Amino acid sequence: MNDPILSLQERAAPDGVCYGCGCSHPSGLHLKSHWDADGIHLLCRHSPDSTFLGWPGLVYGGLLAMLVDCHSNWTAMAYHYRAEGREPDSLPRIDCVTGTLSLNYLKPTPMGVELLLKARVEGEVARKTRVICEVWAGEVLTVTADSLFVRVDTEKLKHKAHGQA
Repeated sequence: MNDPILSLQERAAPDGVCYGCGCSHPSGLHLKSHWDADGIHLLCRHSPDSTFLGWPGLVYGGLLAMLVDCHSNWTAMAYHYRAEGREPDSLPRIDCVTGTLSLNYLKPTPMGVELLLKARVEGEVARKTRVICEVWAGEVLTVTADSLFVRVDTEKLKHKAHGQA
C-alpha cells in the first residue's frame, strides 16, 4: 500500500482513535498530514467549524494547540519512518507522545479561513525529537510552536499509566 495520496495517519494508523488525528474516531477531526514537495516539511490543512469558536470571529486557542500537537507528533513519526528507510504502513508501527508542547500565539487566528500547518524536525531524529510548527491563516502566520516528541512503546506506556508493571 504505497498510495501517496493517503495521509500518514491513514497509512500508519488507520485504526487510530485520537480525537484530533485518529482515522477511526467517530466524531474526531480526522486531520491528515502529508509530505510537502520540498521533502522537509509536513503539511496539514484544516478549516475549523463554529464548534471551535473562541472569541467572536476567532479560533479557540485550545484547538490551535491540539492541531499543532497532532500534526507535530505525526511530523516526528514521519521523520522516524524516513530515517529507518521504511514506509508508514510498515510494521512495527512507530509511535511518539508529546514531551513538551510550547506555542506562541503571534496574532489572532480568524474563523472562516483555511489553516495550514507546516512542520519540520529541527536537529537529529532520536528518541526525543524536536519539531518546529507554524500555523498560517491564509498569508498570516498566527502561531509558532517548538515542541518535543518522545518515541515510545504504546503498550508499555498504557500499562504504566494504569499502574501495571
